[in-house]
Amino acid sequence: MALNPRAEDNSPALGPASVPTSSLQPNPHNPRRLFDEAPLKVLEDSIRKVGILVPLTVYRAKGSKKFTILDGQRRWICAQRMGLADVPINEVREPSTVENITTMFQIHKLRKDWELMPTALKLGVLMGELKEKSDKRLAELTHLDLAVVSRCKKLLWYPKKYQDMMLFPDPEDRVKADFFIELYSVLTDRLVRSAQWYDRNHIIDRFLYKYNHKLSGFKTVTDFRKIKQYLAAARVAGQEKAILTRLQKFIDDDSKLISSLEIDVARIRREAAVISRHVDQLANTLEALDAEEFLGEEDLWEKLENLLREIRRTLIAADRRLP
Repeated sequence: MALNPRAEDNSPALGPASVPTSSLQPNPHNPRRLFDEAPLKVLEDSIRKVGILVPLTVYRAKGSKKFTILDGQRRWICAQRMGLADVPINEVREPSTVENITTMFQIHKLRKDWELMPTALKLGVLMGELKEKSDKRLAELTHLDLAVVSRCKKLLWYPKKYQDMMLFPDPEDRVKADFFIELYSVLTDRLVRSAQWYDRNHIIDRFLYKYNHKLSGFKTVTDFRKIKQYLAAARVAGQEKAILTRLQKFIDDDSKLISSLEIDVARIRREAAVISRHVDQLANTLEALDAEEFLGEEDLWEKLENLLREIRRTLIAADRRLP
């Protein structure tokens, strides 16, 4: 959705101008709420050298004496810090709430990525305004990647307490959205949610503590995928009760490692499945092999003979026999 730089009624013509810096205000629908110091300093140095080359896109909300920024809040922040009296603007008509948010998402597509939580919050507003839940439709409206929409919706699932942790002004204190996105698959696992001891906030708090202090073997947020794999393997092996018992102990005991969640029965079944796939692949390859074409490949035949001996040894150890 592109905004027409002229009003659609008989209001005065809109367009380029230069206005006092103090006559502007932030956009309440800007998904970008976090402005880290390092990038701002780089932009400020650039403005100090060459000025503001790209006018800020603004509109005047009905009944307001100030212009609202549609694009260019970082330039405006720098102008304030530098004490610039005026800034160049390009005024457009006032957008609706939906137009405002979707326009800013489209601007976002052309800019450096924002932090995901502020983006998620505005996506939530858009979902409420349009009564729309489809990931595909939301991606079309905002021009965000489908995967980004999905990740944002996962963040909206969390209570405000944890959303706020992703909005801390200081990047050093801010919890990365990836932590909550990776944890989401564990918290929403059907088996985990069925546990009598399931308490979402308690589990989140414990994992935050473990991750922040690098306890229980946590190194990266992707370690949550290991937990999910152990859950899946236990479910396939029919060890649901055992894995839930181990998971509860792991959550509350910082001395327990992630590997403590692996159940031997589940591990053996998982490894057997991997070996079976390799055997099937090899069998299919040998079945399609024209042996006469490879008669001179002595190394190949030697390896196959070694493999056959190993297969016989393994079968005998398992008290099985080749026909």
